[in-house]
Amino acid sequence: MQDVAVDRSRIGTFVDDETVVFRRRNPRSARLAEQARQHMPDGVPLHWMTDWETPFPLFIASARDATLIDVDGNSYADFCLGDTGAMTGHAPSAVVAASAGGRGFTHMLPSEDAVIVAGLLAARFDLPFWQFAATATDANRFAIRWARGITGRATVLVFDGCYHGTVDDSFVVLKDGKPAMKPGLIGQAYDLTAHSRVVPFNDEAALAAALEPGDVAVVLTEPVLTNCGMVPPARGFLDAARRLTRQHGTLLHIDETHTISTGPGGYTQAHRLEPDFVTLGKPVAGGIPAAAYGFTAAVAERIAALRARTPPGHSGIGTTLAAGALAMAAMRATLEKVLTPDAYGRMRKLANKIEVGLVATLGRHGLPWCVCRVGARLELQYRRTPPRDAAEAAAAFDHELAGAIRLGLLNRGVVITPFHNMLLVGPATSSADVDRLLGAFAEVLAELFGEP
Repeated sequence: MQDVAVDRSRIGTFVDDETVVFRRRNPRSARLAEQARQHMPDGVPLHWMTDWETPFPLFIASARDATLIDVDGNSYADFCLGDTGAMTGHAPSAVVAASAGGRGFTHMLPSEDAVIVAGLLAARFDLPFWQFAATATDANRFAIRWARGITGRATVLVFDGCYHGTVDDSFVVLKDGKPAMKPGLIGQAYDLTAHSRVVPFNDEAALAAALEPGDVAVVLTEPVLTNCGMVPPARGFLDAARRLTRQHGTLLHIDETHTISTGPGGYTQAHRLEPDFVTLGKPVAGGIPAAAYGFTAAVAERIAALRARTPPGHSGIGTTLAAGALAMAAMRATLEKVLTPDAYGRMRKLANKIEVGLVATLGRHGLPWCVCRVGARLELQYRRTPPRDAAEAAAAFDHELAGAIRLGLLNRGVVITPFHNMLLVGPATSSADVDRLLGAFAEVLAELFGEP
């Protein structure tokens, strides 16, 4: 952190007290956690579910709109929203009705809904061609294969601190200024840096140098880094990325998995990025697993030419569950009735209310922190200005303090994303939810830093 003294003993005492409160509030979750350890490592179906500052996982009984109810009957205003997977709200009625299953779930043949969905996405993103997958990871992976296939190049370029699901090619970072495989990566049998290049975000000169050899098939990037603490693009950087990729015959792939919070056409449409590929995931089907990737007519022509000279057999692209009837019905309902322009307008209005409220609370305490916002997505940063790259974001982050804040909010009925300080507003979020968040945040800071 910058320019602020933090009493570490006070944080420790706060966490100890809040842990006692958590145990008292959640006895049934505690029993389920013990039972779960008999058949699941760490007592959870996915190890990420232990990435909360709690002595045991919180088990959820139900979720609707922007509210979670745990198995002990406690209610939470949900600003995590499945780390964007439930951005539409939990079980939106339009999606529930559309995905009732009367027309089947999956049959490896197209449905009419797929035709409608592709047209809706084309209109939103100004990309005429679309394909579908079960997850954004798959969508990214498939687009990388197409990019390598049509360019004849092997190298993928990503930015330090990026998030692209579990795409192998993206698990590279900068360590002491040099490319390295991401720490903590399990079971990696070969050196990813052989075909993955990594440079700092917002560094135009580094990007230009990395593209200069002419061997990069595709630059894969979020328009705003979102998983290392939010890092917005510097003015002109994404325009430079588009110019440089065209100059060197490299494709530009924008991953909107998180930045779909910006608006109906994501950050891409709002800022006219003109990518060759776009990936959508998580919320695009209202929380039902589904994803999509779109591309230009020029890319489509190159794909057609590649397929014409490729022998038959498995291409490494696609899965049997891609574009299933259930997923397409849910995606159509989400695009037509849930993630509408009016819904985004309400989401941005409430997100602005959160930003103003958080900044006001920080100001009363004299804390030199900032709030970065992209549409309906916000991030609390422990520095005066948003970071320019992942290194600055990491240097500013205070894991102990962030964990204390998240635990304090949880005990006050507010859930935010466990990995960092992300908050997300969805169509189902209410003004009362926002008031609950701001009140809880003010209480937690008063406990940690004293009354302002």
